[in-house]
Amino acid sequence: MKTRSFISLTLAASSVIGVMLAGASFAGADTRAPAAVAADELPPVAVEDYVYPGAEKIFAERGIRLKTGDGNILLVDCASATGLVEVWARGHDKFCFQVKGNTGYLAMELPQVYAVKGNDYKLQVDMEVAGKETSFDIAKNTWTPVGESADPEGRDHTLLEIHATK
Repeated sequence: MKTRSFISLTLAASSVIGVMLAGASFAGADTRAPAAVAADELPPVAVEDYVYPGAEKIFAERGIRLKTGDGNILLVDCASATGLVEVWARGHDKFCFQVKGNTGYLAMELPQVYAVKGNDYKLQVDMEVAGKETSFDIAKNTWTPVGESADPEGRDHTLLEIHATK
């Protein structure tokens, strides 16, 4: 019996509140619908395109074409920290990358890569030679020969991607 009374009381209260919201004006509040906002008055929608920031400037200055990634592998100054991934390519200084987070991904184009020094992450680099892709697992915290130094024919390889997993 108590449950039925409670339900009746709840329904009655809901009806009263519904009537108040539908037709009453509270303390002089304007109950009219807000005016529609024109589409050109709205701020632009932010869409992440995962393009590496400053990539054109980096390419012009250093000769490495950084394309896209998840933001967890970043090109840094080699003197800026320890525990960096180091990539060596003919005709260039070494390139250093800092990895953060549990996983990381970075796509690029860096020709004539011949060695990579790993860090504390499990790393894989994907490279291209003569129109074919090949992958190398990079040993943690040590140098791994890749590209021409691991190729029996000594062909130039282009580094395309770095994948990192904690």
